[in-house]
Amino acid sequence: MTSTAQARAGEGDAGTEGKLKRHITGPLLFMFILGDVLGAGIYALMGVLAGDVGGMLWAPLLVALLLALLTAGSYAELVTKYPKAGGAAVFAERAYRQPVLSFLVGFCMLAAGITSAAGLALAFAGDYLATFIDIPAVPAAVAFLALVACLNARGISESVKSNVVMTVIELTGLLIVIIAVSVMVGGGRGGLGRTLELPDGATPALAILAGAIVAYYSFVGFETSANVAEEIRNPSKVYPTALFGALITAGVLYALVGLASAIALPASELSESSGPLLAVVSAAGVGVPDWLFSAIALVAVANGALLTMIMSSRLAYGMAEHGLLPGVLSHVLPQRRTPWVAIVATTAVAMLLTLVGDLSTLAETVVLLLLIVFISTNIAVLVLRRDTVEHPHFRVWTAVPVLGVASCVLLLTQQAAEVWLFAAILLAVGAVLYFSARAATRRTAAKSPAD
Repeated sequence: MTSTAQARAGEGDAGTEGKLKRHITGPLLFMFILGDVLGAGIYALMGVLAGDVGGMLWAPLLVALLLALLTAGSYAELVTKYPKAGGAAVFAERAYRQPVLSFLVGFCMLAAGITSAAGLALAFAGDYLATFIDIPAVPAAVAFLALVACLNARGISESVKSNVVMTVIELTGLLIVIIAVSVMVGGGRGGLGRTLELPDGATPALAILAGAIVAYYSFVGFETSANVAEEIRNPSKVYPTALFGALITAGVLYALVGLASAIALPASELSESSGPLLAVVSAAGVGVPDWLFSAIALVAVANGALLTMIMSSRLAYGMAEHGLLPGVLSHVLPQRRTPWVAIVATTAVAMLLTLVGDLSTLAETVVLLLLIVFISTNIAVLVLRRDTVEHPHFRVWTAVPVLGVASCVLLLTQQAAEVWLFAAILLAVGAVLYFSARAATRRTAAKSPAD
């Protein structure tokens, strides 16, 4: 992967000041992406992976990292080429020139983001919170989302700086796992041989692929950074470095945590635990109190929800700016210059979704919707190669988006039928909303007096 030139601040699209303030520096962007990728998934992931690959937890995590890097290459090119809020929906609009396709791509992102935020809010209000205070889950989730919205509306600078603190706490939790098991191994305990064990009768390639599908969920989140492109200082220079650096950092941490988990406990015990990393640290016997990991998990969930709602509100704002959603969503606070209407709207929908019971189906649907978005983005890179811009930008090798499409199709073929059905229903709702909005626009135009 190469850069077309060294980016220069203040040049062309990449450096001009828009309606949103450019507060995000390179280090803040790195922490933003890393915090969103780490999220809360890794704290529950090892138990599920152990059922697929036994003790070879590190292998599917590395495969998932490679698959994620393919699509990340396409995002790096398009974000630095078109550094505007809106992300994949804007890329689709430029590439395909079909408003309905642009809307559906944006709607997939929006539905995935808001659904993820609702699930994270319920996770926050569940067993982890019950460790400290016992209150009903739904009211706690709604209150939590309201607090996230307030921080989001206060400003992107405050939000991403809060993310830095929470990401450091998340990293601390993962480092505790790695260090605790290292001490365990140093004391002559643990099972190093388990790191190469597969379930009885499993075919290595098929088992690792099945695990990679699960592990892929732990890497999604990097795409949200495209929706704050308009608030990044000198995006052509800092975005690719922050994006690839954050993904590789997360992948290395995940692989080390996978190795540590397999060393500390047999796969059978990991797969039966709803808090596998807590079980790992307890097995290491280094004296870390249980309440500490509950607190870290709460921070991880809160951070994921904050970053997801930042993405969702900026996506709604960007789509409104490009005429794909009602223009009211593009209104910003005069002083804070944050998209307050979009924040209120996305938060309200997330609050409603906390009433949904089956969150597992919703979580799998999030992955399916994002894979559709990733296919669109990878194809858009190739289509937009004929479109030139004046400012320097990152350019990915042509083979990368092609392989990115193939990897997404491969993962889509592994989704269950009920997940496809749920996603189809959501997309049908999006189509109805789009055509209803188009009809309303035509009626308004017809009633307006001619110029």
